[in-house]
Amino acid sequence: MNSKEQRLQVICNIVREETIRSQEDLLKSLCSKGYDVTQATLSRDMRQLKIVKRHDTNDLYVYALPDTAATAESAMAKPLHIEYSGSLAVVKTRPGYAMGIASDIDAHALDEVLGTIAGDDTILIIPREGYSRAQVTAALAPFLGRTLPA
Repeated sequence: MNSKEQRLQVICNIVREETIRSQEDLLKSLCSKGYDVTQATLSRDMRQLKIVKRHDTNDLYVYALPDTAATAESAMAKPLHIEYSGSLAVVKTRPGYAMGIASDIDAHALDEVLGTIAGDDTILIIPREGYSRAQVTAALAPFLGRTLPA
């Protein structure tokens, strides 16, 4: 196992075993285990591991691996509302889930979607020219967890 693979495994263990609320907390824990990395390297590692932020039982944000967050995300990441204004779509999610959902949408480079902008509980979806609301809604449905009205 090379150094990067070892570091990624240590990051996974830290996120599973400790309450990590910020990248700074993760960086400190990683350093205490003998891994001296930069913030940029840690950010890349977190992206590669698909580490997400979710609410814990105290309604505070914590980092989690996708496998440990899957149950919470499947239950809570469902959109509460989607609405169009002209060609733009706004999706309302539960607090803390908009960035993760928007990232998934962007990562899959849908033909129907030019891009997204996410806040804490709101995603602005910018459709490409030439696609109807129904086509955009249908393309988004897999990421939003249910069939949505157009």
